[in-house]
Amino acid sequence: MAPASRLLALWALAAVALPGSGEEGDGGWYAFVRPVILQGLTDNSRFRALCSRERLLASFGDRVVRLSTANTYSYQKVDLPFQEYVEQLLHPQDPTSLGNDTLYFFGDNNFTEWASLFRYYSPPPFGLLGTAPAYSFGIAGAGSGVPFHWHGPGYSEVIYGRKRWFLYPPEKTPEFHPNKTTLAWLRDTYPTLPPTARPLECTIRAGEVLYFPDRWWHATLNLDTSVFISTFLG
Repeated sequence: MAPASRLLALWALAAVALPGSGEEGDGGWYAFVRPVILQGLTDNSRFRALCSRERLLASFGDRVVRLSTANTYSYQKVDLPFQEYVEQLLHPQDPTSLGNDTLYFFGDNNFTEWASLFRYYSPPPFGLLGTAPAYSFGIAGAGSGVPFHWHGPGYSEVIYGRKRWFLYPPEKTPEFHPNKTTLAWLRDTYPTLPPTARPLECTIRAGEVLYFPDRWWHATLNLDTSVFISTFLG
């Protein structure tokens, strides 16, 4: 196991959001302070079958999708047909490209048009009191990802491929440039970090889910061409 002190624990089951007193040790407390990897909670084999390249192009190829630039806070948006994105832009990340030159399909989904797909997805069976879930669906090439940013809590499941995560707690701001890609950060900044300044990190594979707590800094890197879906609990 590569440096154990820096890897997230792998849990087959974790009650990340069960009602509790909010004291240390119960599920309600844990949900706000630590990321958790979840396995075997739901069966999304039907959803996975519908997310193959052929099935997605047949069902949604002519739909217009909104792409975001792959920089912190996603400054720019571009609309184009889904088939054009898949056939022309879904390629490995150029290591020399800046974030605002890289277009990424994630987050800006038309829920009415994609409802026929989303209704087959089963999210993890845990929630946070006072929140309502919202889905964000994405497809991206190898080496792509989003640099460090933070938002509310949620889950991220990989349907195809692998996604590497780097995470820091809210009080520990990472060293990064908001317009450099995660691939550039991993190449240029990560090797210079002392052990005490390195993030928690893990690789999420198909069928696995990462729970990310509220306001945790995180950056992502797709190790393969990947299909993934997040369930935001804010």
